[in-house]
Amino acid sequence: MENQKKIIGRTDKVDFPLFELKDIDVKVDTGAYTSSIHCKEIKEVGELLECRFLDPTHPEYNGKKFTFKNYDITAVKSSNGKVEIRYAIKTKITLFNKTNPITLTLSSRDDMRFPVLIGRKFLSGKFLVDTQLEDQSYNLKS
Repeated sequence: MENQKKIIGRTDKVDFPLFELKDIDVKVDTGAYTSSIHCKEIKEVGELLECRFLDPTHPEYNGKKFTFKNYDITAVKSSNGKVEIRYAIKTKITLFNKTNPITLTLSSRDDMRFPVLIGRKFLSGKFLVDTQLEDQSYNLKS
C-alpha cells in the first residue's frame, strides 16, 4: 500500500535541507495544530523577512541568515491559552528518507528542550503517533 501511514514516535531527528540543518531534534505534538521552529533575530526588512534558525547555544546552529519573500503572519494559541502573533514560512522537511513541504511558525523556544515542534497539520494523513517510540525516522538513516 503506497498510502500507508508511517508510525512516528514522540520525538525524532529531522533534516531541513533548505536551511542546511541536519538531525534536528523535534517533538511530535498532537496538541499543536501548527509546527514551529526556534528562531532568533526575526525581522521584516522592506518586503522581506529575515531570520536565523536555532541559536548559538545549539550544536547545529550555522549562523546563516535566511530571507523569505513569501511569508505569512498568523495567530497561534499556545498551550497556556495565550494568543501570539507569529511569522509563518514554507520550507521542506526530511523524515523517513522522504522530503515533504511543511509550514513552520517562527518562535523563540529558548526555554524549550526541543527546537522544533511538529503539529497536527503536518502529521495528518501521513503519520500515526506512538508515544512509546523515539527516533523512528532517524534510526532508518544510513
